Amino acid sequence: MREKRDMETQSIVTRPSPPDAVDLRRRPGSGENRLAAIAAGAAVPADIHAGVFASPAVLDIENFNLWYGQKQALFDLTLPIPRGKVTALIGPSGCGKSTLLRSVNRLNDLIDSVRIEGDMRLNGDSIYGRSVDVIELRRRMGMVFQKSNPFPMSIFENVVYPLRIDGERNRNVLQEVCERSLRGAALWDEVRDRLGESALGLSGGQQQRLCIARAIAAEPEVLLMDEPCSALDPIATAKIEELIAALRGEYSILIVTHNMQQASRVSDDTAFMYLGRLIEYGPTVEIFTRPHLRETEDYITGRFG
Repeated sequence: MREKRDMETQSIVTRPSPPDAVDLRRRPGSGENRLAAIAAGAAVPADIHAGVFASPAVLDIENFNLWYGQKQALFDLTLPIPRGKVTALIGPSGCGKSTLLRSVNRLNDLIDSVRIEGDMRLNGDSIYGRSVDVIELRRRMGMVFQKSNPFPMSIFENVVYPLRIDGERNRNVLQEVCERSLRGAALWDEVRDRLGESALGLSGGQQQRLCIARAIAAEPEVLLMDEPCSALDPIATAKIEELIAALRGEYSILIVTHNMQQASRVSDDTAFMYLGRLIEYGPTVEIFTRPHLRETEDYITGRFG
């Protein structure tokens, strides 16, 4: 259980450690010992800064565990995702970032061997409750994948697709949503005269922004982004980062990125994960300038990972 959120004077907020937990939070030079303990399977408590509780959470992840068959991939994750902010998940490859992201909209349900414990709550509603309609749940979220995935149809039909599947047929409504979403994705001026053309004719960066426009067309409660710039050139990446900054406040964004500079530029809060565990989570400025833990500093400065 987390400490109460109104304890603003605390610099660290942690849950009580299980009996076999290894407490390395304050031990000088403990970075290597902590990582070795985690690699050996020990339960090391996460260091959660009080600053992440300053805003109400749009998404609460509570004691979440996930297994692929017999292999556990996520371990007892508890963290709030603040409303209207950009939260970045960072960590080495294979640390569970994308697995956690895909768990939010239950994409991992498509894998037969997956088993979970714990829960996630979207604006107070359980994501993993027995009565949850998964299709309806996914309508409350927008998802942008690592590789852009426009549908083989017109630019216009790509954007309004979420409305189409909800049964919207009013042309005026569809046109209004299309323009609003493309403006929100900073793409309107580039495609306004090409809406009837195939989306596959757009450049890679334009296709990714189109996918963002499609994701926000339904006005999701949270926008999930899994390495949205990894396949883009620096110019297209800069445009996506500018777009994320413009969407801040209007949307709650959870983004996975391997790029430390990108995380520091676009996010308000940053969570550092390692081998399926949350290591440290706090306001981005604190994580990148004065992290509480040595291993966090080692990772963001490139000493490992």
